[in-house]
This record gives sequence, C-alpha cells and structure tokens, in this order.
Amino acid sequence: MPRFALPTAPRRPLVMALWLCLSLSAGAQAADPALTWDLTPIYASDNAWDAARQAALAELPALSALRGTLGRDAASLRTALDRISAANQRMERLWVYAYALQSTDNRERRHQERVGLMGQLSGQLGAALAWVEPEIQQIGAQRLAQFQRQDAGLARHATRLHHVLRLQPHTLGAEAESVVAALAPVRGATAQARGLLVDVDIRWPSITIDGKPEKIDDTSYGRWRQHPDRAVRKHVFDTFFGQLGQFESTFGITLGTAVQDNVVMAQLRKHPSAVAASLAADEVPESVYRTLVAETRKGLPTLHRYFRLRQQMLKLPDLHYYDIYPALLKRDVSYGVDEAKRLTLAAVQPLGAPYQQQLQRLLGQRTMHVLPAEGKSGGAYQTSVYGESPLVFLNHQNDYDSVSTLAHEWGHGMHTALANASQPFEKASYPLFIAEIAAITNEVLLSQHMLAQAKSPDEKLYLLGHELERLRGTYFRQTMFAEFELRTHDAVQAGESLSGKRLTEIYCGLLKDYHGDAQGVMKIDPQYCQEWAFIPHFYRGFYVYQYATSMAAAQFFADRIASASDATPRETYLNVLRAGGSQAPVAALKRAGLDMDSPAPYEAVIRRMNAIMDEMERLLAQR
Repeated sequence: MPRFALPTAPRRPLVMALWLCLSLSAGAQAADPALTWDLTPIYASDNAWDAARQAALAELPALSALRGTLGRDAASLRTALDRISAANQRMERLWVYAYALQSTDNRERRHQERVGLMGQLSGQLGAALAWVEPEIQQIGAQRLAQFQRQDAGLARHATRLHHVLRLQPHTLGAEAESVVAALAPVRGATAQARGLLVDVDIRWPSITIDGKPEKIDDTSYGRWRQHPDRAVRKHVFDTFFGQLGQFESTFGITLGTAVQDNVVMAQLRKHPSAVAASLAADEVPESVYRTLVAETRKGLPTLHRYFRLRQQMLKLPDLHYYDIYPALLKRDVSYGVDEAKRLTLAAVQPLGAPYQQQLQRLLGQRTMHVLPAEGKSGGAYQTSVYGESPLVFLNHQNDYDSVSTLAHEWGHGMHTALANASQPFEKASYPLFIAEIAAITNEVLLSQHMLAQAKSPDEKLYLLGHELERLRGTYFRQTMFAEFELRTHDAVQAGESLSGKRLTEIYCGLLKDYHGDAQGVMKIDPQYCQEWAFIPHFYRGFYVYQYATSMAAAQFFADRIASASDATPRETYLNVLRAGGSQAPVAALKRAGLDMDSPAPYEAVIRRMNAIMDEMERLLAQR
C-alpha cells in the first residue's frame, strides 16, 4: 500500500482490542456522560461526517491529476505532497470517528456501514495515489536532495521521502500498486469478520457465579477468570472456550486467510519472509525479533519458577491454565475511575511537572469511554486525530488491573500529545515499536509508586505478585504469541494449509512449552488450546512482539529515571516520545542508550523477575 494513503485503521496504535457520544447503545445510555467521550470536536454530527466523506470522495480526481507533476521542480513536489498530506489528515479524522462509534456499539447497523464506507474510501484513495511512490522513486535520491535544499517546505515530508527511497526494491509499478490499494478493503475484511463474529454473532452463554447469572463473553471472561474459587474459574474457562471452540473452523478461515495475505504480499514485494516485510516498514531488523524469541526461550526456567511460586501461594495440589489469573493474595480494594486517575497522576511524577499537568488537563476533558456495555468491543485502546485531544477506550472493572490499564492507555495518550506538539502531522505518527514503550513505562511507574506506598507486607506481596503477572503477560505471553506468528507464517510459506485444527495444534505446542507441561509445572488442557481464536492482534501481522520488546525498554527507562540524580534520563526518554515518527525506532533507542538487538535488555527482564521472586520469598518466610 502506498505510504501516502492512509491505512485501513486509525493512524494511532490500537491496544488490546479494536478500538459519547453521539449515538450510544442502549447499554451505554445510562452511563454518566463524564464517562463517555465527546466526539463533537471531530464532527458535530453524523451528517457532518457524511458530508466530509463525500467531499473526500469528490477530491479523488484532483489528487489523481497530480500524477506526472512531482518531478517538475521542488515547488511542484511540495504542492503535491502538501495536498496529499491534507487528504490523509481528513481521512484520519473520518476513520477515528467511524471506529470510535462502532467500538462503543458493534450491534448498530449505521456504525457497521460507516466503517464499511471508510474501507471503500480508503481503497479508492489508495488507488488514486498508487502512482506516488513509483514517481518519487523515478525522481531519484540525488534530485530529491536537491529539491529539499531548494524548498524548505519539503522538510516536513523528509521522513516519508526517506522511506519511499528506502523501500524502492519492494515497491511495485504504479498499476500494480493501484490494484493492491484498491483491494485493501477486501484484504482487511477478515479482521472485521472476526470482530463481528466475537462481538455480535456468537451467542455467549450465561452461568451462575456467586448466586447470579453472568454472561461469559470476550469482555467478562477477563474478569471472571480471576475468580478466587477454582471451580468457578474452571467453569468460566470451560464455558468460554467451549463456545469459542464451536467456531474453530470459521476462525481458522479468517486467521488462515490473513496469514496467507501477509505471505503473498511479502512475496509480491520481494521480501525474504512475511516477518521481514512487516518489520521493514519501521526499519526494525529481523534480528531484533529473533533475538527476543531466543532470549525469552532461555528465560523459560524463570517463568516456570513463577508458576511454582503461584501454585505454592494459592495452595493448589497441581496447576492448570485456569490458575494463572487470580491474585496471589486476596485484597478487597475497589478502584473507581477517579481513584485510577489520581493514582496514575501520582505515579507519573518522575516524568516531571509539565507531563503531570498536561495529563491532568486531558483527564479533565471528556476524552474517555470508560464502562463496559452491551455490544461494546472488549479491551482497551487509544487513538487520536492530529490537533485534537487523544481518545482512550476502556472497559473499567474497578480492580487494580483497570488502574494499570488506564495508566497504560494514557501512556499512549501522552505520547500522542507530546509527538503532536513537537512534530508536524507528517512526522508525528510514531511506529508501534516505540508506542508500547510509552504505555508500559507508565505501568512500571505505577507499580513503583504503589510499592513505595504499600503499608503492609501483604500489600507489598500483592503488588509484587501483580508485577510478576504483568511481566508474564506482557513479556512471556506476547513473545509466545510472536512465536506463534512466526510458525504460522513459516507453515504457509512452506506450502501448508492453516485449518482451524492445525492452528490449534501449533498453538497447543507453544502453550505446553511456555508453561512447562512436559516438566510437570502446569497441565495444559486440550480444550483451551483454541485460545488463538480469542486474540485479535493476530490479524495485525507481527504486531504483538512489540509488547515484549517494549516491556524490556520500559523497565530500562523507568529504572534509569528513578535512579537518576538529575533530569537527563527523563528528558532523554521524553525526547524519544516527542520525536514521533521522525526517527527509525531501533536507531533512536540506541542513541538513547538502549540496544534492542542485543540480549542485554531481555536478560534484564529475567533478572527483574527473579529479584521480585527473591523478595516475595523473603516476605513469605517472615509471615
């Protein structure tokens, strides 16, 4: 897809799920307006959105007419790129509005149709601009450098021009690029089909929990799998995965097709592999991905040590997959949204007063859609329109995980705010490799703050246990997902077909490896091996590994900021965020003192986990 056409998703990274308000679902209408976001700064009404979409559609012929003008002179190039950039800004605004509405109520036909219209428009825009990259490449590096010296207005486009030249060996001809761009809505349909299947079409069953009927769907599953009663947890797992498993073949088609699409596109663009094609977009060496997997594999004994500690603390005779999520210690503390905000603001104090103050201002606006509702997407995310306040989507459950999620998403939100304030639109959109660092650093700072405020050994044990679980979920689990992606894509590249049952086999093998099934650490029950169908991130090829690399980077930056005697480490970190997408991410981190292509950052995560367990064992011995 041409880099000058907006992809078929909001520009900002989405976290954990897909992605008021003007058109609330029945479940959300009863919510406090302060807990729903206000989309009127983007569009005053649905009619205003549709008028803007029609205007964008009407402009396509004029954009196509720019073809053949880019190489005339510096002024012609700047004029064309400025107009294309303005079109992309309008597309971003259209997309964010459409996705924000759909994710609050996936049942609403108008929301589905609006997203469908945006898919069509994105394909049309991509086709209208498919000639841009080949034409820029024909100008050549030497003449482009001359144009940039002649016209200072091209500075805002320098990063994009760099990428166009860098990716020249993987760019098709103008006609082929037009075909690929026009097919974008079709190629993205598998992810949308998976989302509608989970959020709308599957009839999720209800079970009795604590004397009340509770629906077990993709949102509530995350809550009930933490239940302290083992029998309830097993019932929740059996119910959820039993229902999910009935659609194994359908999920196999949607994910298998998405993997096939990644492989075919990598071959068409002459990349050695699908993973190399994905990482090339952000100049991330494939060696970073493979180093992560190799070093994580080396650290599995530490993960297994954690599982044995979990079994000991929960006083269980054995360990099953449904025993991962309950807190190691019971702690009856409810964290409402206001308390979650207060704790997050206190936790980010090491990032300086300006950061705190800006976050406080954003939290005081209607920038969040907070509470679960019927038809609402699961998970959490942050997205934005350039020049507007970031938007954060949550499913707040009043537990400590919800506090951590709010801190995480506002790490993204503040990253967006800092990058937008420091960079022009064309350079503000940061790569995913950097995005998760900002979010997870906030989680690490929250953990440090909470531990410093702990008033008893039991509270400290609870928080240390939560940190261990965060390291497991963000580092080991996401790397397991990354390895799953490698294996599925390797299978297709080797000519293998990916049925639902084959995907389950691949995933089951990894579950057993990572959780020590053969070593007697944890029993992996076969009915839970269809968990791959629950993970929406697999439809964004080679995305999840960045959670794990970011976990390592976030720990590095948070530790350095906490131990510093001056503001230098803090400003170094914030400057990485302010840079937005103006720098290659791995190179930018290396300049900030962190080499993600070496084993060192991953070894540090393993050391941190062992240090936490050493401290927990010391506290347990004193009880």
